[in-house]
Amino acid sequence: MLHVVEHPLIAEELTKLRDPGCPSPEFRQRVRRISSLMVPSVTANLETEVVECATPLEITSGVRVSRGIILVPILRAGLGFLDGFLDLIPQASVAHIGVARNEVTLEAEPYYLKHPPTIGEHEIIVLDPMLATGGSAIHAVRTLHAAGARHLRFACLVASPQGVAALESAFPEIHIHTACLDRCLNDRGYILPGLGDAGDRLFGTCA
Repeated sequence: MLHVVEHPLIAEELTKLRDPGCPSPEFRQRVRRISSLMVPSVTANLETEVVECATPLEITSGVRVSRGIILVPILRAGLGFLDGFLDLIPQASVAHIGVARNEVTLEAEPYYLKHPPTIGEHEIIVLDPMLATGGSAIHAVRTLHAAGARHLRFACLVASPQGVAALESAFPEIHIHTACLDRCLNDRGYILPGLGDAGDRLFGTCA
């Protein structure tokens, strides 16, 4: 299920991100702000439970999130999307999954996975700025399922219709949250209008 997180502040930040003249330090800060602004929407339907809560004046009832949260950035670009989530969910654990895209075949190629042992008991939020062909996202979710994850959602900055369709086809139950659904992919598998290679722009490795 697709959720487009519409907010004027997100739209303004994304407009400035698209500018090829946006330098890497500014790009990183804007991605971080957008990811923070997305957190309330991405986590809006987390399961909660009622708990006793002591105020300075009396005992009342409150709520807590029923399951712990694990954030899973897809390396390397997902790292740039992580800090904004940690700003608002500092108690979250962080797993890492490495998936590289073969620029010739456009297929996902895995190379790393590290996660807490209790992954099946947690809410898992997979993070990647771009959902383009969907290959990396599908591989990441499939790998996490195989490791025992059961409560997964996916968050990205920009998505293509093709990537959304591919991820939904592979995992119909997954919730996909994006700041923007762009028009299409080009013949190299990049999102149009997009914002270029997010990893290169985040880490200053553009040619």
